[in-house]
Amino acid sequence: MNIGLVIAVARELKAFLESEFESEVIKHKCYEIYHFKVNGNDVYACQSGMGACDAAAVTQLLISKFDCDAILNYGVTGAVDPKIKAEDLFVVNKAVNHDLDLSPIDPVVKHQYGEFKDIFIPLDVELIKLAKKIRPDLQDVNCATGDQFIADRDAKLYLNSLGCSICDMELASIARIAWKNGVRCLSIKCISDAFDGDGSDFEKNVINAGKKAFALIKELLLNL
Repeated sequence: MNIGLVIAVARELKAFLESEFESEVIKHKCYEIYHFKVNGNDVYACQSGMGACDAAAVTQLLISKFDCDAILNYGVTGAVDPKIKAEDLFVVNKAVNHDLDLSPIDPVVKHQYGEFKDIFIPLDVELIKLAKKIRPDLQDVNCATGDQFIADRDAKLYLNSLGCSICDMELASIARIAWKNGVRCLSIKCISDAFDGDGSDFEKNVINAGKKAFALIKELLLNL
């Protein structure tokens, strides 16, 4: 199996680069792809950069150029649920693009793509089950994605009202591109900034949270 690994930022990539996996670097246009083998599978890891556009581009690149059968994502995320603490670890069940609104012209509600039955883009059920088998205490959550760092309390409460517990800037795009290509998708997220946190909270926790998220991805790779 060919597996794509989408990582948003350098501080999240650091956990992978410091792992025991020995990789070769494949250069393609403006991208560096790290290729390595795990458990008989070929893995192609690439740092996308922040935001929906960059994440979608790298996801499609990994699928098109390397024929990936599954896309995995790991990284840090913000909490929009007041009960969640920094460095809590989650597997994502569904994602929503909170920037999207086609409702003025299409028969959909705000935040909904027409090809889905509601506002959420589902991730792969079997991969989620595998993550929970590896970590029985792992909770699944829904993630709100948009091209903005969410620090405002009212904005967090709105995203929470949509049925989301966490927010990021990439996952809905990754999940949608994977879905459009018929490719399985899984995301492991660790909290860098809690509900009452801000940008300084992110800077404080991003390295440790990234390491915790990657540790579970590593276990998943060893079990695929």
